[in-house]
Amino acid sequence: MTRRAWHRLQSADVVLYDSLTGDAIVDAVPATAETIDVGKRPPNRTSQAEINELMCTRASEGEYVVRLKGGDPNVFGRGGEEAEHLAVEEVPFEVVPGISSVLAASSVSGIPLTHRHCSSSLTVITGHQTPEKADSAIDWPAIADSIDAGGTLIVLMGVSKLPENVRALRDHGVPAETPVAMVENVSLDTERTIVGTLDTIVSRSESAGIESPAVTIVGEVVTVREDVSDLLQR
Repeated sequence: MTRRAWHRLQSADVVLYDSLTGDAIVDAVPATAETIDVGKRPPNRTSQAEINELMCTRASEGEYVVRLKGGDPNVFGRGGEEAEHLAVEEVPFEVVPGISSVLAASSVSGIPLTHRHCSSSLTVITGHQTPEKADSAIDWPAIADSIDAGGTLIVLMGVSKLPENVRALRDHGVPAETPVAMVENVSLDTERTIVGTLDTIVSRSESAGIESPAVTIVGEVVTVREDVSDLLQR
């Protein structure tokens, strides 16, 4: 959490937080503020429409509302959708930058996302698209070309779709020996990192029992972890 985000929390009357928000962050909410879990995980799933309504209703009542998210709100965090809704309802708001799991996973695992000697580009995709999108919403041929040219691919929210995503990369020519890492529960006490290749990562993740949330990193940068992990401190 950034200092700016922490200061906004201290001013909150009500905090609407996601299921991916760490317990330590929720614990930083003042005792005087009301906390409401608006996570989208079963069985207590909150719809986006309900979240939008809560934000606007509580703000219209004169309360200082904090919409607390894990990571950065504008990186697959529906921050854009919520900002659009607030704008339509003419509710003033501020977007406070967060630390995306994309960046955090890189730091804690010892895997740089770019490297002068092996990666000059970075692609970030969702591994679990909304049903309203067509299958072609992800340009797998372009992604495969990028990896072939030395680029790095990050897949968020892709644990349940790992076999399908791996198959898509292989079908579009990405070699089976391409290095892959998965970082589970980034920055939490239960964080784990496993490493394999496109050929082995599905079986290794199943054997390790990797669960969501996890960040998947594909590309030659994964090999850097072997060089630095012994001395990497947390």
